[in-house]
Amino acid sequence: MIAANYTEFRNGLKKFLDEVEENHETLIVKRGTGKGTVVISLDEYNSMLETMHLLSSKKNAERLYESVSQMNTGKTITLDELPSEQ
Repeated sequence: MIAANYTEFRNGLKKFLDEVEENHETLIVKRGTGKGTVVISLDEYNSMLETMHLLSSKKNAERLYESVSQMNTGKTITLDELPSEQ
């Protein structure tokens, strides 16, 4: 995470936006008045929206958490372990 005040952000706009976009950084722009602003890349924003969508359904969220739990405890199979179709 990187931070800049408004003047630094304005003066280094291209540098800051390149850093956010290329390195998936989160930029906090602090202002004298107000609470500040967060700048993230479009990819990061879209990823967050997709995650929120996938977790918005309780049933889907439960399936995802169960899958993660199975993976973490080694309850997985590989493609070569699947029965072959004839």
